[in-house]
Amino acid sequence: MTDTTLYIVRHGKTMFNTIERVQGWCDTPLTKQGQEGIHFLGKGLKDIDFAHAYSSDSGRAIETTRIILSEHEKGKEIPYFIDQRIREWCFGSLEGGYDMEMWGVIPRVLNFQTYDEMFTTDVTFEQIANAIYQTDTAGWAETYEQLKHRVWTGFEDIAHQCEKNHGGNVLVVSHGLTIAFLLSLIDPAQPVRAGLLNGSVTKVNYKNGRFTIQGINDTSYIEQGKQQTRKSYL
Repeated sequence: MTDTTLYIVRHGKTMFNTIERVQGWCDTPLTKQGQEGIHFLGKGLKDIDFAHAYSSDSGRAIETTRIILSEHEKGKEIPYFIDQRIREWCFGSLEGGYDMEMWGVIPRVLNFQTYDEMFTTDVTFEQIANAIYQTDTAGWAETYEQLKHRVWTGFEDIAHQCEKNHGGNVLVVSHGLTIAFLLSLIDPAQPVRAGLLNGSVTKVNYKNGRFTIQGINDTSYIEQGKQQTRKSYL
């Protein structure tokens, strides 16, 4: 049986990413710059033989996936599925506000002075999820256990299903905090990460029911795509 490798992409840069607003379950489209970056990414990934493609059900993830597949040599032949379990965290009533408003409150709930202090200590995703849940006044945010179950079963089911179908490479388009959270679930020794880059690739291998991390926040595929574009103009 061939190993299963997930190429997990953070979606392209969106309108809310650009103006630094909280974007979990709320959604905005990719900007022109965001689309361009994902076209470069697609060119960089075009020679990888993907057996399947998946994305969350958020518009920004769907748009990103379609651009990547449009650049792929066999993009029209790759089966593509949407799974809502790999969408971003839900921030409840904090959705749509400015990033620094939310990330100004959450550290104080956890008794940190600043955002930077919080992310340079041993803070856990469980603490962050609980703080968001406590801060949300609408009652929409997920509990840590709900979030953990959703994210883990989403990625694990994708990997397991592909393994059953003889494995191979799988394109998965998800979201920054969700991808970082998955890494911590795979390896609790992983630091709590903030700021995975738009269009970056995180690779994980799946074999016999176990994930192993192969690469994190890799932007080399975007650079490869840029180089290919430059050569085509020469």
